[in-house]
Amino acid sequence: MTAQRDTVLVVDDTPDTLGFLTDALEHAGLTVLVATSGAAAIALLAHVTPDLVLMDAMMPAMDGFEACRQIKADAALAHLPVIFMTGLTDTQHVVAGLEAGGVDYVAKPIVVDELLARIRVHLANARIANRTRMALDATGRFLLAVGENGRLIWCTPQAEQRLAEAGLLASEFVLPRLLRLDSAGRVLTFTFLSRTGPDEYLYRLTETGGGQEEAFLRQYLALTTREAEVLIWIARGKSNRDISEVLGISPRTVNKHLEQIFTKLGVENRASAAALAVRALATRS
Repeated sequence: MTAQRDTVLVVDDTPDTLGFLTDALEHAGLTVLVATSGAAAIALLAHVTPDLVLMDAMMPAMDGFEACRQIKADAALAHLPVIFMTGLTDTQHVVAGLEAGGVDYVAKPIVVDELLARIRVHLANARIANRTRMALDATGRFLLAVGENGRLIWCTPQAEQRLAEAGLLASEFVLPRLLRLDSAGRVLTFTFLSRTGPDEYLYRLTETGGGQEEAFLRQYLALTTREAEVLIWIARGKSNRDISEVLGISPRTVNKHLEQIFTKLGVENRASAAALAVRALATRS
């Protein structure tokens, strides 16, 4: 399929089906992992992450729908495309698979050429999505998306690393109500960017490190400590009310600090002050 061998996890409780699919997929140049139940698949995914999951819909104990829901609930696995295999082609079962997080389904008995074609499409789509997120990371865009309940749907790799360093598990993450967290002397700030789906909201993650940026601006621009703190948040696009909540001061006090900042920096508005702060921080070695 590609020069690099992609890995597919096949989940089915029937040994004959597992054998048939393993032979067909390996013959097509794929690496195949197998699990004989939904629970076994979840356990395996705790140790290895394939490129795609081929899931039998109807299995005893934990069926494929529930296994898929658990996969999608884990931020570290939510990006995995899941294709359902089912002999049940009634609309309600197709809908159930899609609602559980599946991207596609194939009907049993399986036609190998059709299955391989669908796998190719979804592997290609997954690679494009992954490259996009990596590109966003490379340009410093630490992004994450959450649902209505604030729980993480996906995040770029470096955003996930920042959360982990702050002691936050991606699988348990819930967006903080105040949109900031203090951890190990660092502040993580979550800024809303846009709504990207019916139940998906995109945020940008920014981090300050124990007052180092504020200390630099204080010295570099001859500001007071509080003025430097206000300027940092202005540079991040925060309103006076947001800054007052972060720093624990009134919006009116924030405005007074801004007046002093404008005078000291020789600028007339917050946009110019923010741009000057960004340029100053870029000079740090």
